[in-house]
Amino acid sequence: METVLIVIFILGYLGIAMEHTFKIDKLIPALGMMAILWAIIAVNHMQVYEILPGVGKEAHHVEGVLLHHLGKTAEILFFLMGAMTIVEIVDYFDGFSTIKSFIKTKSKSKLLWLFTTLAFVLSAIIDNLTATIVLITILQKIIKDKEVRLWFAGLIVIAANAGGAWSPIGDVTTTMLWIANKVSAASLIEHVLIPSILCYAVPVVIASRMAIFKGKVEEDTTEEEESSSKYSSVMFYLGLGAIMFVPIFKTITHLPPYVGMMLSLAIVAAIAEFLSNREFSMGGATAGEGSHNHSPVHKSLSKIEMPSILFFLGILMAVAALESLGMLFDFAGILEANVPNLGTEHHSTKISDLVVLLLGAGSAVIDNVPLVAASIGMFQIGMDEPAWHFIAYAAGTGGSILIIGSAAGVVAMGMEKIDFFWYLKKIGWLALIGFLAGSAGFIVIRDLILNAA
Repeated sequence: METVLIVIFILGYLGIAMEHTFKIDKLIPALGMMAILWAIIAVNHMQVYEILPGVGKEAHHVEGVLLHHLGKTAEILFFLMGAMTIVEIVDYFDGFSTIKSFIKTKSKSKLLWLFTTLAFVLSAIIDNLTATIVLITILQKIIKDKEVRLWFAGLIVIAANAGGAWSPIGDVTTTMLWIANKVSAASLIEHVLIPSILCYAVPVVIASRMAIFKGKVEEDTTEEEESSSKYSSVMFYLGLGAIMFVPIFKTITHLPPYVGMMLSLAIVAAIAEFLSNREFSMGGATAGEGSHNHSPVHKSLSKIEMPSILFFLGILMAVAALESLGMLFDFAGILEANVPNLGTEHHSTKISDLVVLLLGAGSAVIDNVPLVAASIGMFQIGMDEPAWHFIAYAAGTGGSILIIGSAAGVVAMGMEKIDFFWYLKKIGWLALIGFLAGSAGFIVIRDLILNAA
């Protein structure tokens, strides 16, 4: 029966990986796979376990294990929903127009550094997907040359994915590792920040010397667009500050991150409602009139990406089904038996690094969320072990090698109509060089820290 489960999981995985070929949203195979796996486990009364650190497999009833995994998954989902809503509230007030005020140059090479650096920093706070959407939207208003814009968009994807890798709130996979207590915010930044900088800076250094980035962009003769809200800057900085507050809240209270995110959402929403009602009243309407239609919170909640939330629910619970049967735990045992020093105190600098590098390369083809979810279920090693930091880096940045390898790449592909093979030929090799440069940087930093200890 376990073979049947593995076949179903592989078929579901293929459905997710080939969503563009089949032209179906990846949430469909994810949810279907999750439901079928758990149904087979329940109908056949298969023995399920909880994997306890330092203990191993401990048998439990299927409903208890299902509830346990649902609770862990819900922590991630509510965290993401809170972050998405805050970002949408900022967008409601046109807060991201504030970024355009930073752009003062017409030099293509300087613009490249400015956009990629903004992508790197913003993605660490508001996540790499949103940062990519915001910056490509601004890019479309500044650069009219389609070919030049495609190059900019490709390098923004690399920078956004690199920026998301070193922050516990910058990418879904790093958030998963953080919430699962595999990494702490401070240690993740310590180990992954410099490799992530290398991952985006090396490709930008190479690209900035290319002919495509020589000279200046054409002057835009259209009128400068004004922000639709006088509170745009206030809400922009408030939103960023509220999201950055979450790791601080967790450090102080030791509560799960979603609790801090809900507090941040409550504060941002309260201020947004106050400012919105104030603007609405000044417009001549009575208090309460059409409040739902003009509520930034209601509008923002209606715009969050529910397909992504449902996809995460499906894939995380599907991986949890295999984990509950002990299959991932057993597979990790096979790896530990064949890969020297995997999961030991002194992390292997050779073969186990190769395993993580392959995981990173795999994330360019297969979604990085299930890859990281599987690694969490497989490797029973301690919090802040170097392997977790390397997994965070590799899974976050490896997806840049192909345009379909990350959410940032997919959205850029849609916004700019980037051809898969154009990206592979023009940008893919730059992303690979950046990925390998950052990986080398990580290994050197890790070894220095281990030797110093």
